[in-house]
Amino acid sequence: MLWRRPLTMLRLLLLLALSETVRAALFVGVLPLAGPQLGLGAAVIGLMAGVHYLADALGRGPAGVLVARVGLGPSLLTGALLGGLTLALVRQGPSAPAAVLACALWGLGTAALWPAVMSASQALAHPARTARALTVTNLTAVPAVLTGALVAGPLMQDWPQAVWTGLLLLQGAAAALALSLWRAAVPLRPVPVPWREWRPVAALLPTAFVQTLAPGLLVTTLYPMLAHLGLGLGDLLLPGALTGALIGASAALLGRVADRDHPRRALLPGLALLTGGFAVAALTGAQFLWGLAALAGVGFGAFLTGWNGLVARTLPQGQRAAAWGAVMTAEALGAAAGPMLGGAAWQLWGVAGVFGLGTLAFGGALLYVAGQGGAVSHEP
Repeated sequence: MLWRRPLTMLRLLLLLALSETVRAALFVGVLPLAGPQLGLGAAVIGLMAGVHYLADALGRGPAGVLVARVGLGPSLLTGALLGGLTLALVRQGPSAPAAVLACALWGLGTAALWPAVMSASQALAHPARTARALTVTNLTAVPAVLTGALVAGPLMQDWPQAVWTGLLLLQGAAAALALSLWRAAVPLRPVPVPWREWRPVAALLPTAFVQTLAPGLLVTTLYPMLAHLGLGLGDLLLPGALTGALIGASAALLGRVADRDHPRRALLPGLALLTGGFAVAALTGAQFLWGLAALAGVGFGAFLTGWNGLVARTLPQGQRAAAWGAVMTAEALGAAAGPMLGGAAWQLWGVAGVFGLGTLAFGGALLYVAGQGGAVSHEP
């Protein structure tokens, strides 16, 4: 077992999965289809999603401080309740300003979610398994987001009322889980730390920004690139399954290296493989789809476990929740910048431009981390 209190951690992971499922379902699958009936145009829906995720990103630093001071339950319950209120309001077809404001407030309320879950995962992890515990926590959101994005849309076409009801029930379950964590005793209380202990955290922020920016380049360009290359989603199913399996295997195997030796021994090979994979894609397009899938799987698995292990060793022990918030703010801003830069690269240079920019991003992160040496992490 990765955590000392598995039942507490299981509730946190389930809360995270439910919350991310609802958000992805609403903004990707539900609103684009229900918008016309609700009086919400595509521009307004885009603005609703944009302000929600931007508020979430900018609020994670302060939210991390809040989590450490008031505890898990109160911090997480606020976002869950705001999510339920936002769903109920949007379902009634509010005015555009009211819908945008509600989504922004929901984003601020949800800002505590990731810092709370990640800092609790680190605090409850067995010391020899911290990198693997944090990687599992990260990966919990992946199937949740995919489920929300890919399942809600098709269901909306035939059973729209059932989808709305289902989202409200899922959000209600998230609120119940948050309430059950009200008295959860997790060692997150902040203690004063010298300013010099924040310097290594600042050194993490460029890599935190870039490592989410690079995958974000594909968010708005995936479907245009598939059409340009003559591929469909069906062509990605088996290579995608290979990538997912290799991510899990790579994270499990190299997670032992990250925990027992040093996270950089997993992080640097992961960044090198991702840089190479993006470079091959930029030069050849989809000619080596299975090879690219393998590189992505091994590379992301190694990167995730190495990155989480490095962050865990770097954050000051007395301010972990706040520090997780700062790092995750940089990650969220990178994820927001990626689609914008990816769209511009696609319009200017096509497939080669998108993957070439990703190569520069991952390659720059590789050189930066290699150059930092031990400056960004505390030795165990």
